[in-house]
Amino acid sequence: MTARPADFDSAFFRSALGRFATGVTIVTCESPLDAQPMGLTISSFNSVSLHPPLVLWTLTKAASSLPHFQKVERYVVHVLAASQLHLAKRFARGTQPARFDNMAVTRTPGGTLMLDEPDCSAWFECHNQTWHDAGDHIIFIGQVEHCERRFNQPLVYHAGDFDLTPSTEPLSNT
Repeated sequence: MTARPADFDSAFFRSALGRFATGVTIVTCESPLDAQPMGLTISSFNSVSLHPPLVLWTLTKAASSLPHFQKVERYVVHVLAASQLHLAKRFARGTQPARFDNMAVTRTPGGTLMLDEPDCSAWFECHNQTWHDAGDHIIFIGQVEHCERRFNQPLVYHAGDFDLTPSTEPLSNT
């Protein structure tokens, strides 16, 4: 059975999707093509499975970094804190090399390149398990090998912009 044609235009669809708030992440890797650091801001990140631990994120087919992420063995997903709006904007524009200018980087326990940002709410080192063609995007599924969490308020993207409204609920240490 095939899907029926959409009864709405892409602007309406995008606006409707914007009603769903998402977290903001930066995905980094070291290019297997030229060993250069690669990174970009992504809001399409989600959990998939606990056993095995799997996460997913998507990247537009128009992204110049796509071939690098398709070939890399591992990458790191950094969940940004509300205080890291500047990083979200930095990794959303400009050229790949400029995004890392004067940026401190380090390595995960598994040796994968990551931002040296202690304020991130969490980070996940992932084995690039598989990727799937999906319309104008590629869906990446990563098996999490290492992760760390902190108790910083996350940066949220909603209705086409960043939501910096502080929560009235305290974060729990559990």
